[in-house]
Amino acid sequence: MITTFLLLRHAAHDNVGGFLAGRMSGVVLGEAGRAQAERLARRLRLERIDAIFASPRERTQQTAQAVAAACGLRMTTAEELDEIDFGRWSGQDFEALQQDSLWQRWNAVRSLIRTPGGETMLDVQRRVLGLMERLVEERGGQCVALVSHADVIKAAVLHHLGLGIDAWPRFDIAPASITRLVIGEWGARLLGLNETVD
Repeated sequence: MITTFLLLRHAAHDNVGGFLAGRMSGVVLGEAGRAQAERLARRLRLERIDAIFASPRERTQQTAQAVAAACGLRMTTAEELDEIDFGRWSGQDFEALQQDSLWQRWNAVRSLIRTPGGETMLDVQRRVLGLMERLVEERGGQCVALVSHADVIKAAVLHHLGLGIDAWPRFDIAPASITRLVIGEWGARLLGLNETVD
């Protein structure tokens, strides 16, 4: 049986690209982000989705709730889909981070560097793949939407393409985008990457 995963990045908050939100509380969708989430929800109403799981961050919860309402489903929170634990970097603006030598090393060799007080990208990859493995067992033959964050989605895609974690800059995962991955007994196949609704 084939399990289809729709890997959905949350819609954009008002200052996306301005600072590293990480696991900060209170980072929610503004008016533009809510409209983007609604466009994503309208697009996904055309799909057969059997279940929706979302990261516990507010921005992912809001995006998932819009999709769930459009598809007549209930959303389930999954800690495995949470944003990277960036430790003390959370909340810092990117201009300040560029001056941090550890930040520079993290972006050069994510397979070896741990965020300050947080996770490695391999930690992130292990948890998201663990969830997907469980869902393949529990929901074979179904279509499951996972609402998460750019780097979490990248970690899953990189594994299923047979690429190392340091290949993360080779593709983008835009806000409110859809990445489609199918998994069967024969392995995994990427059917769509970073489809946007804007």
